[in-house]
Amino acid sequence: MQGLDFTVVAPYWDLLLTGAWWTAVLTVSAGALSFLFGILFAVAVLYAPAILAYPVRAFMWVFMGTPLLLQLFLIYFGLVQIGIDIPALAAGIIGLGLHFAVYNADVIRAGIVAVDAGQTEGARSIGFGKWQTLRYVVVPQAIRNTAPPIGGNLIALLKESSIVSVIGIAELVHSAQLAISETFRPFEFYITAAALYYILNLVLEAALHRFERQVEVSR
Repeated sequence: MQGLDFTVVAPYWDLLLTGAWWTAVLTVSAGALSFLFGILFAVAVLYAPAILAYPVRAFMWVFMGTPLLLQLFLIYFGLVQIGIDIPALAAGIIGLGLHFAVYNADVIRAGIVAVDAGQTEGARSIGFGKWQTLRYVVVPQAIRNTAPPIGGNLIALLKESSIVSVIGIAELVHSAQLAISETFRPFEFYITAAALYYILNLVLEAALHRFERQVEVSR
């Protein structure tokens, strides 16, 4: 029986580290997109006219009720059939971003609803309009109050980013699979990939904890 031999990994470190870099790029880019659209979706659901709010609700319902893998296939392989050709990296960022945006929107919506009504009344009393109150008073407080679950969604996004390997993006899992196809040593490379994911996860958690501490100080 053949044992583990991690010496086969050494010639492929550049490939694996490049994959880890693209995993980080995907996570940061899709995370920023999911955060921005999470705010927009939450505000639309709560305050937009029905003609806009109902399509947003329907979109959120569809993205919550279907697998991320199917959504990626529809964006990358489906849209090209109607003349919209999106590069693989952009499709991965959009797919991951929109998928987690609907979960962020649900969290932020709850955070907005939980903001004390007196905050809104106080803002309006000093001359803020509806949208100024949302932008400068309500939404910032909602984001501060929901920072931990939004951070949890970002960590989940990091882990789910491996799915984009199915559309050919050279992230960490895809890089490991390329090395395996040449060496036929799956355990060594999958274990190494798992270790790199763990390191990325620790870095992200440290950054999130630091952000949460800053939020607590700013309250």
